[in-house]
Amino acid sequence: MRYLLACLLLFISVRVKAQQPVLLNEIVMPLADFTADNLGNIYLLTKDNRLKKFTEKGDSVSVYNDVRRFGKVYSMDASNPLKLLLYYKDFSTVVELDRLLNIRNTIDLKKIDIFQPRALGLSNDNRIWVYDELNAQLKKVDENGALVLATTDLRQTLDSLPSPSLLTDQEAVVYLYDSTKGVYLFDYFGTFRNRIPFRGWNDFQVVGKYLFGRKGSVLYRYETGSLSLTEQEMGDIFSGALKVKLTPLRLYILYSDKLSIYSL
Repeated sequence: MRYLLACLLLFISVRVKAQQPVLLNEIVMPLADFTADNLGNIYLLTKDNRLKKFTEKGDSVSVYNDVRRFGKVYSMDASNPLKLLLYYKDFSTVVELDRLLNIRNTIDLKKIDIFQPRALGLSNDNRIWVYDELNAQLKKVDENGALVLATTDLRQTLDSLPSPSLLTDQEAVVYLYDSTKGVYLFDYFGTFRNRIPFRGWNDFQVVGKYLFGRKGSVLYRYETGSLSLTEQEMGDIFSGALKVKLTPLRLYILYSDKLSIYSL
């Protein structure tokens, strides 16, 4: 087998009760979604369909009001602080915004015969990775909407295809997360490397060499290469959490009426 099966992978699992994060700030407003970049900027998608950019201190930077042009935003990618990616799954459309939330580019994936883009995200070279579920291929698209890379049909390689809810490129490794099957890893050329059977995690994300996810009040952290899996009890701060996001220095928790920002 080229990927790691649960029965063969012996994780070094440690349960810890570490010091709880310190609350730095709260932005009180009803939100539909949010994301954050590594510079501390926060992107808030309000329930009245406005996208607002704030600094870490809560100062407003800019607003994008044309959020609903292509329907409902399925996901946002702020891994490049100079480029925010909005993905409209229902219309197979990607909108790129600059740091002031002005439109830089719009890409209709149907024009390059990608009709079932299950998940996508910015690549390490500022292009866009797309998982084409219809053709079972991982594809890369440039800013002009041209296809620059496509893998072979993954049905020839994998005995179980992913149906990922998230795609992210970190340090030239592409991660697809399927909560029922685990984490699929690909190299920078789209070649399948292995699969790690972390199932049932919410808010899967990659920060440097660490994989994170949560179940209930427990935050999981897996260090790639060491097989070290840490489970941290987060207590009440995860109670009622709708979404959790980590960056190298911050922990963001979305509740029904506010976004709370913690130091790590």
